[in-house]
Amino acid sequence: MISRIAILLAATALLSAPLRAEDELDPQEILRLVRRNQAAQHQTLSGAIRNAGKSLPFRLVSAGDTVRYEFTAPAQVIQLRLGAKDVRLEEIANGQTQKVTPRRFDARVRDTDISYEDLSLGFLYWPDAKLQGEQTMLLQKCWIIRVAPGGKGDSQYSRVDLWISKKTAALMQAEAFDANNKLARKFKVISGQPVGDGLWILKEMRIESFGGRSKDSTPTYLEIEKPGS
Repeated sequence: MISRIAILLAATALLSAPLRAEDELDPQEILRLVRRNQAAQHQTLSGAIRNAGKSLPFRLVSAGDTVRYEFTAPAQVIQLRLGAKDVRLEEIANGQTQKVTPRRFDARVRDTDISYEDLSLGFLYWPDAKLQGEQTMLLQKCWIIRVAPGGKGDSQYSRVDLWISKKTAALMQAEAFDANNKLARKFKVISGQPVGDGLWILKEMRIESFGGRSKDSTPTYLEIEKPGS
């Protein structure tokens, strides 16, 4: 709660903006709260994507309606432009900015288990959203919301189930399903860390890919360092 990812991810970066327990919100209103939190962050954080003994460092720059994942060796920037109703995914390399289209959504980022679409968290903007129930996750009561894309060509996934904290409107877990409605990828927040003033940021998220096997034996971990550490 990949806020940010995941996210993952940027949507899970800050666990803030508490909600009143008595509030009864429709699914789209809940998603709007998550997106609002996503666009309200202004921080520069260091992180790494870790898998099978390999570590890929990056810098995460959150500046309101723009989020940048900055990689080195070779230099590459994956940039999100957050709008009120959609998100634009861009790649900056060799001094050129290029939009990442749905044709590349399933491409892996820097040979990791994270795809370009996963970083965008575009499913937070999908038009079809239904409340599925509630479940406690990391001691937080969560709404479970099932979202589906507007069209088959809009995503590599047919649907995504989201666990969103009722207290903080933070994304705590996401399960993405392929065109055959089989679990393709799972994102789960493992831990958070305090940064003062009652705020928390993501510390570790586990990303598991599924396909042909019952479970991926080498999950990927997204780790964020506490500011100032």
